[in-house]
Amino acid sequence: MLSYPATIPLSSRTLNHLAERIRNHRHQRRSRWRRLDPGRQALLTLAHLRNGDTYTRLAAGFGIGVATAWRYVREAVDLLAAAVDDLATVMDRIRKLAYAILDGTLIPIDRVADQKPYYSGKHKQHGMNVQVIADAVGRLVWASPALPGATHDLSAARAHGIIDALTSADVMTFADKGYQAAGGSVRTPFKRHRYQPKLSRRQKAVNRAHARIRARGERAIATLKTWKILAKLRCCPRRATAIVQAVLVLHHVETSRCSG
Repeated sequence: MLSYPATIPLSSRTLNHLAERIRNHRHQRRSRWRRLDPGRQALLTLAHLRNGDTYTRLAAGFGIGVATAWRYVREAVDLLAAAVDDLATVMDRIRKLAYAILDGTLIPIDRVADQKPYYSGKHKQHGMNVQVIADAVGRLVWASPALPGATHDLSAARAHGIIDALTSADVMTFADKGYQAAGGSVRTPFKRHRYQPKLSRRQKAVNRAHARIRARGERAIATLKTWKILAKLRCCPRRATAIVQAVLVLHHVETSRCSG
């Protein structure tokens, strides 16, 4: 079997953060000897999440079994997911923003036996629905737990309590037409109706301005998708939430380094 060196576009700060969590977890459990030390396990996990390397590749590269690679990655992901901030905590930061941008994205998955709840008619594929909140410049602030892909964006936002939280905090929020009738502090573009087939010039101008603002939210989704594991999940859909939350924690660790 051939092998080659590869890089992970992350800082050593992120690696050390995850390695420290793994080290503390092992100390609490009084774990005995492991095939990989905490630093190598952290590197293994980052290669899987950021580069999307499969367990087979990781096992060959790190000199361990495929089952061991799976266990190490799952353990690290669960440790990270346990540290994610909930919506109530994040709202303390969001209410300080000039405004927020709310959007939904689909994390593709393989087809499963009970496929109907996971099929998104909007995206024409199976996946998991994740709601994303971005700030005024498009930076990723928070990502929700994953719901089956057939869930409508507005229904998902309501299920997670996002609409109520943003309204209670009085945060002006921009969203697309999928959030029509959300109410509260959520602002959506004008939409043509059967009894009003054409929009006025003013409404079109408002929609263009709204689209320019909302487009910045796409940057947050693009940031989330830079973690290649989210290009297409090839695991149980129930693991999607833990993976998204782990990625969110690592993203904030990485960006805190850049923001000083």
